[in-house]
Amino acid sequence: MCAAMVDAALAHAARLGDLAHTETGYGNAAHKTLKNQFAARNVWDSIKNVSTVGVIAQDAAGTMAGIATPVGLIAAILPSTNPTSTVIYKALIAIKARNGIIFSPHPRAEHCSRETVRILAAAGEAAGMPRDLIGCLPQASVTATQSLMEHPAISLVLATGGAGRVKAALTSGKPAITGGPGNVPAYVDRSADVAAAARAIVDSKAFDCSVICSTEQAVVADRVIAGPLRQRMQDYGAHWLNASECVMFASRLFRPDGSPDPDLVGKTPQQLASLIGTHVPASARVLIADLDAIGPDEPLSREKLTTVLGFYTVDDVAAAAVRCTELLRFGGLGHSMAIHANDPTMIDWLVKQVPTFRILINTPASLGAIGATTNLTPALTLAPGCIGGAITSDNITATHLLNTKRVARATRSPLPTAFNDRTVHQLAAAHA
Repeated sequence: MCAAMVDAALAHAARLGDLAHTETGYGNAAHKTLKNQFAARNVWDSIKNVSTVGVIAQDAAGTMAGIATPVGLIAAILPSTNPTSTVIYKALIAIKARNGIIFSPHPRAEHCSRETVRILAAAGEAAGMPRDLIGCLPQASVTATQSLMEHPAISLVLATGGAGRVKAALTSGKPAITGGPGNVPAYVDRSADVAAAARAIVDSKAFDCSVICSTEQAVVADRVIAGPLRQRMQDYGAHWLNASECVMFASRLFRPDGSPDPDLVGKTPQQLASLIGTHVPASARVLIADLDAIGPDEPLSREKLTTVLGFYTVDDVAAAAVRCTELLRFGGLGHSMAIHANDPTMIDWLVKQVPTFRILINTPASLGAIGATTNLTPALTLAPGCIGGAITSDNITATHLLNTKRVARATRSPLPTAFNDRTVHQLAAAHA
């Protein structure tokens, strides 16, 4: 059933990518096509040989067995930024674990999400999947989503999207697995291959106009290599904003509550400049703002789901650890960070300092964190751990949508009869 859905998703990947781009106005169709292919091929390759039926664990002596048990019916909350690829990914991991799943589309991506659900359901059912095991809400709205999550038949909420949708999932009264915001810093050390780092960062930030939550949001550059890094980034298509332009962008990219203005999400530099009222070169792939501060008074230090990137300069790795931690605490705790360096001692030290669970070494953060350029589990829901408000720090996959029934046989004798309540009290008193 899953293999049939994968084949269908790959056959329609380009059309669904174009639908998502046209409907939302975010990113570009070619990159959305690649994400659809990743969500089908890479996710399936990572789970197709995972046992999700019957006995999935057993000790060598045969005294304990784990039996796979479906979670039940899953409410899947979808984002507007990666709508079709997230449907493909969540459908595969849910059905592989023998669950039912009902999707709640984002209002801004309703048609493309529903069309993806239709294609997958038809393919799965043609291969023998029970009818309506995959479904979709007929109406995309906050009220409909809330009703779905609170419905007695729902066993689990699997939420990907903005802070509001994640908060709604966590307060729905149902068990919830969620992603989180990713205010991702990219530290470039003096030991880095500067040209490679510059290319990775610019390519990553430009990919689908920065709508993947693990995309870099700020470069933190060692002062020793900051100049060459700037030049190399410019060579690859980075355009530096002047001071007045930084003020203009800071005032327009976010709403008063600090959330991104949805009309400016996932835009090219040229589209942003036109909307904001300035001009950038046709060659610009990303826009860079030199920054000194982090926090509400510096809006461009927030997560920017569009092609604007902050740039900080620090004196050494100790200062970088402080700066990266500040960025993560300002909206990205537990999510992701990139390090560009070739000093293993420094990398080992820095990894231990920063409060995040995905640390990508010498690779684009956007694609590294989801498992496209690394051996991390391929996924489009990246949980930020307890420090980020989630139950796990994993890349979410089929095994997270299983419960395990454990059957255990006696291996040791019961406690001696003499070891009764009186004996316990005597031992406790003697210890005290």
